[in-house]
Amino acid sequence: MSNGVVEYAVSEHIAEVRLNRPPVNALTLDMLKGLVGALKRAAAEENVRAVLLTSALPARFSAGLDLRDVCGQPARHVRALLEMLYVELADVQHALGKPSIALVNGAARGGGMTLAISCDVILATESASFGYPEIDLGLVPAIHFVHLPRIAGRHRAFELLFSGRSFGAAEAASLGLASRVLPDEKAADEARALARGFAGKPSGTMRLARAAFMRTNDADYRSGIAQAVELFCNVAASADAQEGLRAFVEKRAPKW
Repeated sequence: MSNGVVEYAVSEHIAEVRLNRPPVNALTLDMLKGLVGALKRAAAEENVRAVLLTSALPARFSAGLDLRDVCGQPARHVRALLEMLYVELADVQHALGKPSIALVNGAARGGGMTLAISCDVILATESASFGYPEIDLGLVPAIHFVHLPRIAGRHRAFELLFSGRSFGAAEAASLGLASRVLPDEKAADEARALARGFAGKPSGTMRLARAAFMRTNDADYRSGIAQAVELFCNVAASADAQEGLRAFVEKRAPKW
């Protein structure tokens, strides 16, 4: 199955969901709908026992939101986009009933980070890179205010979220953001091996155990999602954000 930008295939009880929107897997509302639809399909198919999310593009996982889908758009469109990325994605992952793995095999930025952290495990290739560049566009990485301090600690999270700098796979692993760093040439095979390991466990036990894990660990995160949507939408409507978005689209320096 494929909607052109989100590919879906099942092999060895693993649903592999691949992002394929050149050049950088920038996220639109339609692409996010396709991703959520693929995850819902994986949840419904009893033959699927694990899910692997990755990119079909070399050196690119996802650059985050397609800013042309935000710049100058009505508030209702921006809200629909954020609710799909934050709320719908979190809901479908929460109820997935089987383990999900993100293989970050290239650059992940902004909303691309949101896709990765929605999964249960994040694996990174040695050449992968990460970052939260929203602040440089007059936006905010709102959902990451909720989860990153819990993973990396308050002060390291603040530095990453408010500097906008990019960082490599080794630093992501040292922060606890990536579970493991894999050699580029072996990453896909090792990610599938982990997925096969999960798929080989008793499916009923895995479903019940994962649900308990989610209840224990996600209560605060899920309660913060609605606030994150409101924060992003309010900031996106600000003069700073509109100038930052126009400058990006027009390929010029913003005038703050």
